[in-house]
Amino acid sequence: MQEVYEFLKKCGTYYLATVEGDQPRVRPFGTVDIFEGKLYIQTGKIKDVSKQIQANSKVELCAFADGKWLRVAGKLVRDDRVEAKRHMLDNYPELKSMYSAEDDNTEVLYFEEATATFYSFTDKPKVIKF
Repeated sequence: MQEVYEFLKKCGTYYLATVEGDQPRVRPFGTVDIFEGKLYIQTGKIKDVSKQIQANSKVELCAFADGKWLRVAGKLVRDDRVEAKRHMLDNYPELKSMYSAEDDNTEVLYFEEATATFYSFTDKPKVIKF
């Protein structure tokens, strides 16, 4: 999981795919954190992406850097604990102007039953499950 985290941090931006009804939805994300041994992302509960994840927790993200790409497929689980939100926001202080660990909008979610696969044009895929 640390390797996945480090690759996503290096990329800066990754793309998260959800489903709304029968329509795929993809958007850029930039937050990633490891807290209590789990890989987390962050968004706002008022956003459509949050509503889509709550309706169908299966997601996939994709990131690309230096000729390699990563796909992570799994379920996202909401963690409403202030400690989890605070940990994320402490790692992204620029978000503190929009989010607070104590507000009702800040949402952190961790991956469950995740499969991460690293790809390149020259190497065999590398699979990591967490």
